[in-house]
This record gives sequence, structure tokens and C-alpha cells, in this order.
Amino acid sequence: MLFDWRSVEAAGSIPELARLLRRPGAVAVVPTETVYGLVGRVSDPACREKIYALKHRDDAKPLGWFFSSPEELAEHGIVLNVFAGRLVREFMPGPLTVIARRTGGGTVGFRIPDHPLLLALLRELGEPLFQTSANRSGFPNALSCADASAMLDGTPDAVVDGGPIAPDALASTVVDCSGPVPRVLRRGALDLDAFLKDSK
Repeated sequence: MLFDWRSVEAAGSIPELARLLRRPGAVAVVPTETVYGLVGRVSDPACREKIYALKHRDDAKPLGWFFSSPEELAEHGIVLNVFAGRLVREFMPGPLTVIARRTGGGTVGFRIPDHPLLLALLRELGEPLFQTSANRSGFPNALSCADASAMLDGTPDAVVDGGPIAPDALASTVVDCSGPVPRVLRRGALDLDAFLKDSK
């Protein structure tokens, strides 16, 4: 199903998109403030498997999570150390992925997107979404829904057309805060050099 986020009726389509994503295994291509993404409900293992199949993604690479607000993090067992807490306060919502530990073991990379569609969808669903870039693994980022559809191996249940993204768009910056010393794993849309320097 195709949704046009550029239309004046776009906001009214959020409940319909949420209902679609509540179906077992349902995934959607959506625009973000960085590049086009592929999302599905964290509570649905079937959609996780579908995302991996569409992208030809290595099973060893975990998926990130989208949240609508910092208040949800603790509810889902995400533990913020001092540095991770500062990053969340300073730069979220925004193009930043933070990797943090979870209660009970393991880690998760999460971000709060700065995009009205995604924030409205997350609030409507009332739960986090798996998220990853909507390109086949090893291919360039998808900068339009047409790019995503051409690269993915199969058909998502929904595609949201938010128009083209700038050719120089970058994916989110990724910072691993799961250990004693934060590490930038991927330089992306958010420049953290000054912040990291001041934090030493």
C-alpha cells in the first residue's frame, strides 16, 4: 500500500498505517530526517525476519529501535550511563543512534527520530519500531521510496512517499555507550566532534 506523506490528508493516514503495521509480519518503508528507513514493530518477531530477508542483512547484525520519547527507554529496559544520558538530552530527537545496555543483558541501538511522520506513527502504535536503512545491505542509502523499492528483495507491506531526500544525505551518527568509554562507530548526519572534545 502506498501512502503519500506530501499530501494535505497525510496526517489522517497515520491510524491506517498503524493498523497495517499491527498485522503479523508487516513492515513499511518510511522517510526519516536522514535517509529512507524500513520499520516494523519490535514486539513482532515475524517482521524482524522479513526485514532481514528484504535487505539480505547478515543475521549477526542487530536492528536499531525507534522510540517516540526518552521516557519510553527505561520502560523497555534501556540503561543510560552518564554519557548516554547527556547525548539523549542534547541531541534527541535527531539523527543520532546511541548503543546502550539493557537490563538482563545485551545492548540495543536506539534513536528518537526528528520526523513528524515517525513520531506520530510511534505515538499511535504506542510501542517502539525496529528500524534500519531501506536499502539492500552493501548498497547505497535509499534517498527516495523508488530507490528503496528497487533495491529491496521483495515488497514491503506499505511504502510512504515523503519525496526525495538530498543527494548528500547521511545516515545517523552512531555512538556506542555500552562500555566505560564512548566510541563513535559511524560518522553520519550529526557532527559530534565538538561535543566529544568538551566532554573529555
